[in-house]
Amino acid sequence: MKKYVSDSRAEHVEIVFQQHVTSQRRLFGGVLMSWIDVVAAVVARRHSHREVTTVAVDNLQFRKPIYLSDTVVLVGQITWTGTKAMEVRVDTFTEKLNGERIHVNRAYLVLLALDQINQPVPIPQIVPVTDEEKLEFEDGQRRQKIRLERREAGY
Repeated sequence: MKKYVSDSRAEHVEIVFQQHVTSQRRLFGGVLMSWIDVVAAVVARRHSHREVTTVAVDNLQFRKPIYLSDTVVLVGQITWTGTKAMEVRVDTFTEKLNGERIHVNRAYLVLLALDQINQPVPIPQIVPVTDEEKLEFEDGQRRQKIRLERREAGY
């Protein structure tokens, strides 16, 4: 079975409250990481129609700070699928009151779909349609190759 990238896209919105910030009123990195992981899991569950687990997080860079009272928008989509592994890209934006979005983070996560006894199972393959989706798929293949080489090297 094949699926399109658009079949599993997800968007999540949060407002940053006091319990989310440091003493400098900036969002804790771990809170953002948690939100990213949830969005990636929703995308992977929609894609695979299964429970999922995160096995890797790549390139999580905090490009700009997020502050108390900011609106945070996270957008996730499948970028690459293997036999059992799938890569999900999650982009994080702050959204101003006028609707303008500022890109603050991009993360790539690898997830596996699981059966009833928590064993990885095959997943549907994606069909990249747009030029961006095709480029992401090719880049995802390269990223997965690097991940496997690092794993074999003991990283």
